[in-house]
Amino acid sequence: MKTFVSGKIHGIRVTDKSVDYNGSVGIDAALMERAGIEAYEQVHLVNLRNGERWVTYAIPAGPGEFTLNGGSARLGEVGDKCLAIAYRLSDRPFTAPVVFCDENNAIADTMQYHIQGGNLTGHNDWVVPVH
Repeated sequence: MKTFVSGKIHGIRVTDKSVDYNGSVGIDAALMERAGIEAYEQVHLVNLRNGERWVTYAIPAGPGEFTLNGGSARLGEVGDKCLAIAYRLSDRPFTAPVVFCDENNAIADTMQYHIQGGNLTGHNDWVVPVH
């Protein structure tokens, strides 16, 4: 078994931060659903502005919201563009949804990674846009 991406939200922007909250990251519930990320699922976050990477868990938030809570609040600023990535163990084929956000954290585009038997399929067919 290997660990592969199972869902990804790309380009989501920080809308708020709260050091005094009990940890986690609040993500627009519709984005979570579309990316296949469940409430309280572990996610890896990457801040594209400063390069910070950390692991926490996702909680559903309101439309357009992406809130860094607890210690995460020290790793980004409002407006920073980030990635939220969930992973899973597998040795079987599956698809992983990817959601691209616009500047308001609405869905701008989607695609899927196709994982085949523990490997991404060929160079040109590993991503399939979904419109």
